[in-house]
Amino acid sequence: MNIHHKAVDSSLSALTPLLATADDHPFNPFPRSRVAITGGTSGLGLALVRELLNRGAKVALVARGRDRVECVVQELPDAHGIVGDVSRKDDIHPIAMQILGALGGLDVLINNASDLGPAPLKLLADTECEDFERALATNVLGPFRLTKALLGSLAASAREGRGAVLVNVSSDAGANAYPRWGAYGASKAALLHLSRIWDEELSLEGVRVLSIDPGDMDTPLHAAAVPDADRSTLKCPEVAAREFADTVAAVLSRRASNSDSEAIVQEEIG
Repeated sequence: MNIHHKAVDSSLSALTPLLATADDHPFNPFPRSRVAITGGTSGLGLALVRELLNRGAKVALVARGRDRVECVVQELPDAHGIVGDVSRKDDIHPIAMQILGALGGLDVLINNASDLGPAPLKLLADTECEDFERALATNVLGPFRLTKALLGSLAASAREGRGAVLVNVSSDAGANAYPRWGAYGASKAALLHLSRIWDEELSLEGVRVLSIDPGDMDTPLHAAAVPDADRSTLKCPEVAAREFADTVAAVLSRRASNSDSEAIVQEEIG
């Protein structure tokens, strides 16, 4: 089964005009931006690390496997590698402190780390409670806890006129009922609604919350979910990373253009 995603989640009604006005802000905002990316050693996460480093951002990547983190940092020495598991409550504070220590603050947080639940995928009634719990811990509680831990730094960046963006990586499995995608879909549905609520609540702080669906990509996670998929039909993670970066750049550029006025805290989102 091949799931057809929308390129950008429709829950973010303001995203289309932001992209439409990106040409009004042709400068690249990333050389002044500090970005943290979870799940940054493979798939979309690794592609985002490379893309944002190429755009001049200071980037910290977070992942569970020490060997993979060290391998990526060896390849990309400008990146800051952090070993930690966002699904573990006890790891959140050390991860947050290392991000802030490495970057000196935070302007963009991309919650990309994801877990399928059971692999191979199973009917919901056949899904072990532990697999469902792991998907929720990684896809919902992890982003929730890490965002809470870093929210003060994001709000400080917004007050300084740097812009502050939180990106939660979404999926249309969180909006549509696909058989055998129960654990993943339910967790992504929760993350999607969490993003909507946080965008409403944080808009007056100048923090923008985006929920972006990258589409079906040729990644290890997709291969685990749909091992017989035709890889030639899947989007390259590098393409999705460019789309993500363009979207975040549009938001940061808009914030920067309003940094000398009250608009940064008064602008309505949605």
